[in-house]
Amino acid sequence: MYPLTHSINKQLLPLFDKPMFYYPLSLMMLCGVKDFIFIINKNQQEKFEKAIGNQKDLGIKIKFVVQDKPRGLPDAFIITEKFIKGNSIAMILGDNFFFGNMLSPLIKDSFNKSRGCNIYLYPSNKTSSYGVVEFDKRNKIKKIIEKPKKSNSNLIITGLYVFDKKVSTIAKKLKPSKRKELEIVDLINQYKKMSKLKTIKLGRGSAWMDVGNFMDLQSANNFIQNIEERQNYKIGCIEEIAFNNNWITKKNIKNRVSFYSNTNYSKYLKMLISSK
Repeated sequence: MYPLTHSINKQLLPLFDKPMFYYPLSLMMLCGVKDFIFIINKNQQEKFEKAIGNQKDLGIKIKFVVQDKPRGLPDAFIITEKFIKGNSIAMILGDNFFFGNMLSPLIKDSFNKSRGCNIYLYPSNKTSSYGVVEFDKRNKIKKIIEKPKKSNSNLIITGLYVFDKKVSTIAKKLKPSKRKELEIVDLINQYKKMSKLKTIKLGRGSAWMDVGNFMDLQSANNFIQNIEERQNYKIGCIEEIAFNNNWITKKNIKNRVSFYSNTNYSKYLKMLISSK
C-alpha cells in the first residue's frame, strides 16, 4: 500500500474511525483472548503503544516482538517460541476484517476443540489471490493450493489460524520458498500430512475482508460506516468488549474517554457507562 505505508505500518492506518489493528484485536477479545503478541517491524513499537494507550485500561496484555525483515508468516512462531511456552496459539493478520453476530461464538468454540491446526475458510471469487482448499466427494480435504489460476473450489483461507503447541518446532523444519520466505500453506500442509488439520467454514451471515489494498480498504470503510450509522453501535470497540467481559470497570472507561479526547468515539464510550 505504498506510498501510505512507506513511513507507517499498514495496521496503523485508519479503517473508518479506528486503527486497522483494532478490528482483529477486537475479534480475539470477543473470543476471550487476553494475552497477545504483536509481530512488528523495526521502529514501530512506540507508534503501536501510542495507539493502544494503557493496556490496563483494556484488561489485556500485549508483548511486542520485532521481525527485522520479512521471513514469512511461519517465522512468527519461531521468533515467539519462548513466549508460546508449549501452548496452543491463534494467529490473526492485522489487515483482516471479520464481522458477524455468530462469528465469535463459532471461533471461540473451535479454539476449545483445537487439536493440531484450525483454518477458517470463506467463499470468494478471488481465489487466484489466496490459498484455496479443495475437498473430495466425501468432503475431506483433497489439497491446498496457493493462489491457483484455476480451482474447483471457491473456499479461500482467511488470515486466522490456530495451531497446537508443536507449531514452533514444525515451523523450524520448513524450507524457504522461491520468495525466500517460509510459507503458511507449507506449515498447514504439514498438519494435513499428520491428519491434524481441521477446517471451519465461515458462511452466510458473516463477512471477511482482506483490507491490505486500497480498493478493499475503501469497501471495508463503507461497510463499517453503514453498519455503525444504521445500528448506532461500534464495530471493533475494544473498550466495550473488555467492559462487557468484566475485564475493566467504569473507571477504566473514563480513562479511555480522556485518552481519545473529545471525539465521536469517546462520546460512544461515555454513552456505554451512562446506560449501565
